[in-house]
Amino acid sequence: MSKLTVVANIHAKPDQIELVKAELLKLVPITRAEKGCINYDLHQDNEDPAHFTFYENWESREIWQEHMNAPHLAAYLAATEGAIDRFTLAEMTPIG
Repeated sequence: MSKLTVVANIHAKPDQIELVKAELLKLVPITRAEKGCINYDLHQDNEDPAHFTFYENWESREIWQEHMNAPHLAAYLAATEGAIDRFTLAEMTPIG
């Protein structure tokens, strides 16, 4: 099993920042308690409050995929439908 780092960038629509932030914050304690989650850290850009970043480390890609299919992720997607301007995700492997 190879450790997986995930960097997810979420850009809320300007009028939906507080909704998106509240929904993202709900994910933190639930996800941190998941099997195989090493860290799950949420950040908000100091210059652009609509930009949020998750920096995550997982024991394996398979475990992360289980997380992506979890009910709390589905609830987040439903709650923020139409509130996200753009979303990017990078799966990365530590090399140093």
